[in-house]
Amino acid sequence: MKLLDRFLGTNRVVGKTSFSQCGEDLIIEFALNEMHIEKPAYLDIGAYHASDYSNTYLFYQKGFSGVCVEPDPILFAEIQKARKRDICLNVGVGFSEASVAEFYVMSCKTLNTLSKEEAERYQSYGSHSIEEVVRMPLLPVNTILEKYFTSCPDFISIDAEGLDLEILNSFDFSKFRPAVFCVETITYTEDRSEQKVEEVIDVMRSRGYFSYADTYINTIFVETEIWRNR
Repeated sequence: MKLLDRFLGTNRVVGKTSFSQCGEDLIIEFALNEMHIEKPAYLDIGAYHASDYSNTYLFYQKGFSGVCVEPDPILFAEIQKARKRDICLNVGVGFSEASVAEFYVMSCKTLNTLSKEEAERYQSYGSHSIEEVVRMPLLPVNTILEKYFTSCPDFISIDAEGLDLEILNSFDFSKFRPAVFCVETITYTEDRSEQKVEEVIDVMRSRGYFSYADTYINTIFVETEIWRNR
């Protein structure tokens, strides 16, 4: 037995695998465990891929399930095929009266967006282009929660490329109180001029959530009262 093994004990954990961009899923798992949420249900808005850059695949792998929302038809089909226990929705998340919108499929799929302004800004850098514009049905986030969950999910991940704030502003916090949110809070740029989206942080604080962790790209918010009563 190695000296380090004798010191730490034979049951030590050598390492953990993360599927998120910056280890967000491991941070979220730790927070949920601290709040004694052992079988978390999740909503993944802007799921992108079944496992790559996924904030929810770690939980799926452990046997849990939830709802994945992905507007890109090709990415949606791949997620639906790989994650049989999850409910997969090929829609965008709306925040107004509109029931359909134009979805901009970018040459870099991680930049796909329902925002024309963001799509054109991404394209202006010269590295990426708008490949296709698809008419996409929209569902409000509160409708998704009411229709596809029997109770409020424990964890919501939001990566909507420029529309995260609008989704949160439309969210009915008086009815739904997830324990954890993970929200992208950095603007995408290619000239190193990215900025933190402080409005998202302000909204979450005003709704009774605190910043539990920040990976620069994403901020993880925890519901204050659930945390205090853990």
